[in-house]
Amino acid sequence: MRFIDADISSLLIRGVTHQLDGDRCTLRWRWPEDISAVYIERNIAGEEPMSDIQRPDMSKLKLYTRNEYKASNGYHDRIDGVGKVVYTIYGSTDTEDGPVLIRQHDGQNRKEFSTGKAKVCFSIRQKSGWLQKYKSVQIKVTTEIPIPKEALCYVKKEGGYPANKDDGTMYPFVTDFEAGRNVLPIIEVGKNDYVRLFFTDGKRYGQLYELVPE
Repeated sequence: MRFIDADISSLLIRGVTHQLDGDRCTLRWRWPEDISAVYIERNIAGEEPMSDIQRPDMSKLKLYTRNEYKASNGYHDRIDGVGKVVYTIYGSTDTEDGPVLIRQHDGQNRKEFSTGKAKVCFSIRQKSGWLQKYKSVQIKVTTEIPIPKEALCYVKKEGGYPANKDDGTMYPFVTDFEAGRNVLPIIEVGKNDYVRLFFTDGKRYGQLYELVPE
């Protein structure tokens, strides 16, 4: 399967809407005049939608015909878990070289929404000896869904706990967080240092996740 670019209205998806009812999602859109089938791609938080230059991963695309859409009054899907969901609908048409997907650069064939905030629970345990200059810090993160490493950071501050990600020295994480419990390698800090976990971008990631201390 390959892409072609198209900018004529008879090939472009328009007016994508969604409706949530519990864990059921219904998508509806305006069908182009010359399109009788589409391929639907779904991505969840932590995954990247297919880019314009990539070949489509057919294992992630679902064929859906115009007749199926009419019979069901839309496209129905079940969503497990919480977080951001992105649906992209690609029109499909036949050419002399076989069926192709229609690439849209205007984004009107895409619908992004949140099914609720995923909880990200964390604990920070500190341990030090009486005469030691340093103390060990163990961070544990338990999350309902996979979380990209770019979403979180830890901040170290001398003399007290940091109030925000800019109140001290910020450190990034080097690996993504899997769904479930993530026990991070022990770090060593000064005996008078304190560590706390924050979003790297509160406005962006705060819409998707809820950071909860254990």
